[in-house]
Amino acid sequence: MKSAVETLNPTRVRLTVEVPFEELKDSLDAAYKKINQQVTVPGFRKGKIPARVIDQRFGRGAVLEEAVNDALPKFYQSAVEEGELTPLGQPEVDITDLKDNELLSFTAEVDIRPEIQIPDYSGIEVTVDAAEVADEDVDKSVEQLRERFASTAVVERAAAEGDVVKLDLEARVDGEVLEDGVAQGVDYTIGSGELLEGIDDAVTGLEAGGSTTFTSELKGGSAAGQEAEVKVDVSTVSSRELPELDDEFAQMASEFDTLEELREDSRKRLGQSKKYEQATEAQEKVLDALIELVEIPVPEKLLEDEINTRKHNLVNHQLGQMGLDLASYLRMQDKTEEEFDAELREQAEKGIRTQFVLDELVNKEKLNVSQEELTEHLMRRAQSSGMSPDQFAQAVVEGGQVPMLVGEVARGKALAVVVEAATVKDSNGEVVDLDDEDETAETVDAESSSDDEASEDAAKPDASSSADEAAEPAAEASAESADEDAEKSDKA
Repeated sequence: MKSAVETLNPTRVRLTVEVPFEELKDSLDAAYKKINQQVTVPGFRKGKIPARVIDQRFGRGAVLEEAVNDALPKFYQSAVEEGELTPLGQPEVDITDLKDNELLSFTAEVDIRPEIQIPDYSGIEVTVDAAEVADEDVDKSVEQLRERFASTAVVERAAAEGDVVKLDLEARVDGEVLEDGVAQGVDYTIGSGELLEGIDDAVTGLEAGGSTTFTSELKGGSAAGQEAEVKVDVSTVSSRELPELDDEFAQMASEFDTLEELREDSRKRLGQSKKYEQATEAQEKVLDALIELVEIPVPEKLLEDEINTRKHNLVNHQLGQMGLDLASYLRMQDKTEEEFDAELREQAEKGIRTQFVLDELVNKEKLNVSQEELTEHLMRRAQSSGMSPDQFAQAVVEGGQVPMLVGEVARGKALAVVVEAATVKDSNGEVVDLDDEDETAETVDAESSSDDEASEDAAKPDASSSADEAAEPAAEASAESADEDAEKSDKA
């Protein structure tokens, strides 16, 4: 077999392959055998029909077609290996010559992973927000904790801001009550902004048993984005009583004896949360700076596939679960479809560039992924997916996605190498030390929290999460391409 590689552009090549006919012998034998099992000829037992009879009855062309379909993937793969190429997706195959008993020649155009030169990245310098905790931040944190320990009592007066009202709601569009537009016994705190726009003004001043109507744009459900007439009935009005901010409150709401101890704990945890936010910001900005340093051509077909995949997932999964369509979503976001498409293209392109540059770094720095690192990453992914680690691991194995997870971890390690080499300063001009990140995270995990919101914000930043937020869809596209390559015989 002879093969030659022609570079069409930095991300696409054309393979020209010539195969001596004798190398088709195994595929021809397999083709005769397959046809033998599928057809019947009077006078011959099934499976025992001579090749010359098959040629006479069904045509030599049918046999050649079957043989070529069987052989093409193997010859294509050999040409790829000979050319030391890394293909992305399916090739476009064109049989240019097929001479019986002489020669098979074909061309295959395919996108390839571009060659990337990683420059010296040690000079990268980024600025992040300072991890400072103001007294106002502590006040807000303690106040949020105080809100959770508020008590309510039914009152015989008109509802006012801050009161909790129990409501029955009924939404109509064009005079018709929506099937999903009726709700009863809804508790709502006036002024919280957690329900429909306009409801605060509507219920303020109403007493128990009062009723009114108002118009509002629906944010979800079957009529999302449409103006609806909403009827609201007030069942009860309750006032909220907040506990006094004193030592007794600290003992009730936490493990601390004094309010000052509670405030200091909140300050400590807010500081940890800000450091995690700072680390995440550093990772994102270093990644952006790295991508700016490197010329990374993007295969157009891969980009279009990535854009279509992202749009399909948004429309058919995320929005579908919310009862929205794309038009309603765009109205809520106050965007045109052109603006949406432009943003989607930018995000997809950044994801592909991120994967390419980090994968090249993995090779350059010879980074490996240990079983322990893979297990830790799997646990985090399982937690974010809402599945148990065993369920998630089983789904990953059955879906053949283990290489994808390994790639995610490796790219995270590559980004960590760049962040370590970069200079990170805060907005005060001070150099930020990110080395104690793991130790701080362990402290948060080990201690109980008196402030749930601060605890939630203090999720450990992970280099792989920053990298994969941009690169994961491209990684999935590459994984799908690898699966498709295994099915080239059908496509050919």
